[in-house]
Amino acid sequence: MKCFRHTIALGLFAFGFFSTVYAQEVATNNQHLFDNVSYRQGNTYRTASGKPGPEYWQNSADYNLEVALDDKNHTVSGTVTIDYTNNSPEALEFIWLYLEQNRFTETSRGTLTTSVLGSRYAGDVEGGFELSNVSAKTESGTSSKYLVTDTRMQLFLDKPLAPRGGQVTISMNFKFKVPVEGMDRMGRLETEAGTIYALAQWYPRVAVFDDVMGWNTEPYLGAGEFYCEYGTFDVKITAAANQTVVCSGILQNPKEVLTKTQQERFAKAEKSDETVYIIKPDEVGKLRWQAKPNGTLTWHYKMENTRDVAWAASKAFIWDAGRMNLGDGKTGLAQSVYPKESAGKAAWTRSTEFTKASVEFYSNTYFPYPYHNAINVAASVGGMEYPGVSFCHYQSVGADLWGVTDHEFGHNWFPMIVGSNERLYPWMDEGFNTFINHYSTAAFNKGEFSTSIDKPRNLVNYLTYDKREGIETAPDVANARNLVYTAYYKPASGLFMLREYILGPERFDNAFNSYIRHWAYKHPQPNDFFNHMENVAGENLSYFWKGWFYGNGNIDMGVASVEEYQGNYLITVENNGEIPMPVELQVIYSDNSTENVRLPVEIWQRGNSWSHLLKTTKQVQRVVLDPNKMLADVNILNDTWNKL
Repeated sequence: MKCFRHTIALGLFAFGFFSTVYAQEVATNNQHLFDNVSYRQGNTYRTASGKPGPEYWQNSADYNLEVALDDKNHTVSGTVTIDYTNNSPEALEFIWLYLEQNRFTETSRGTLTTSVLGSRYAGDVEGGFELSNVSAKTESGTSSKYLVTDTRMQLFLDKPLAPRGGQVTISMNFKFKVPVEGMDRMGRLETEAGTIYALAQWYPRVAVFDDVMGWNTEPYLGAGEFYCEYGTFDVKITAAANQTVVCSGILQNPKEVLTKTQQERFAKAEKSDETVYIIKPDEVGKLRWQAKPNGTLTWHYKMENTRDVAWAASKAFIWDAGRMNLGDGKTGLAQSVYPKESAGKAAWTRSTEFTKASVEFYSNTYFPYPYHNAINVAASVGGMEYPGVSFCHYQSVGADLWGVTDHEFGHNWFPMIVGSNERLYPWMDEGFNTFINHYSTAAFNKGEFSTSIDKPRNLVNYLTYDKREGIETAPDVANARNLVYTAYYKPASGLFMLREYILGPERFDNAFNSYIRHWAYKHPQPNDFFNHMENVAGENLSYFWKGWFYGNGNIDMGVASVEEYQGNYLITVENNGEIPMPVELQVIYSDNSTENVRLPVEIWQRGNSWSHLLKTTKQVQRVVLDPNKMLADVNILNDTWNKL
């Protein structure tokens, strides 16, 4: 012990001496670039390894919806009954619901925060919900007290809803006018053969209560999408007999709403890899192809373990379908409905082919498609996704139709299966989906259509734009010109670099697929994704999350010099940017042979310059950094060294 104390004393003396001598020289390093981006410790609800914890919980909501479509006045009216279960450890004194049709009023927050110049998320202002007979029934009694604030309703209970299993049945009547312009998510389209109704955000629904924020009550403004609980939906839609109605889920009463011939065609389509017509172009609008000549029909659909449902109706629909092969012997049915204006070999006549290929790819690559049907609807909507149903623009053709179809059906994985909060973190669904779209497009029909996500340098103009915003920017805050980058392209390119450059495909795929599997039908947060990717891949990626996802800096690495050194070479690389990255070098020798050198990201921990000893007996002619152009490096001028 005395000897140990003596050693400490000498050490302190020496430290004091050198501190005095070098008082003017303060050591600096890049530790701040490698620190955690946020508080990422686990708890009983969400583990540090990025999995749901042993006490993870989420509430559930089962819906019974019965509505009627009035195609004379363009209204939808009916009733909703919600069986809501409180699985949280907290008693709930009230329930928050979303009334998203209230966005379509003159005084809504969304209307009042939309530029007078308009935007993609502008909408009609003659809508909004009409509500009546509102009630919340628990074991102890019934309450009808509620408060509506913009697109939200606070429904008070007679007594607090018990934790860990307390149940309440919420019911009300509702009615609204279907907008023509529905913020590019829903609406009405006039065609020669009739109106196409695309219905979404069409019923009062429960907001999410979670362990992170409690009640998630962000108003529905426009760019921010949705965050929903999971449950079973039982939907009955009554419409005029000449209307064809498609909806998320499985049709429960085909014998009542389809002709015998149409039923036979459905059965054929279930077994066919080729597209089969259910309603042919020359059959649209003809009485003999209706199950009932006049009056109304009620279409009954049911969908389990889903966070939402959407539907469409029109007397103008051509309808076709084909079998989807979803892996492990499971099959489903891809379907398309569209007007004659959309038909054509380069257009919607290929929609079912595109839908089938898209869903099959994701089902076999990432996670099994959980639903039987995938329905593509031609509408006035540019592109919008719902479980099992997509609305895509009726004028889309060729590569555009493939792209929007593939993107919207890819959303069944993010956020329909992996239920992230789109209203706050659009990059967790739009960015992830744009990323997987790249691989689906590359695989489709031997590369029939091009993809550019594998070219991150295409982003350089945006990355050097002085008004750029970061990925973490909330969608309703982001400038409309920036949103496509903050939510779609930049996160997708980041994941591409992570897979192809930083981790490699095998390590990335193990982690990414594990993330999907563990968070299927649950509510992950950004930290859950970060933690899980790191734990499965076995790599601390804080520098990357912090720099690319939660920062506005850039990648700029270069080759500073190449010098002969003791019969070998010293290659000095420099980091002039704000985001450190591993270094890939290609060395080209005078005999035209090549050698690849990989340096780990840790070379940048202590500074922005690093010299690597290249042992070789050959003469170096050229050195290229990032030879495969996998990085979004904003300065290509310093990427290459040539011998003079």
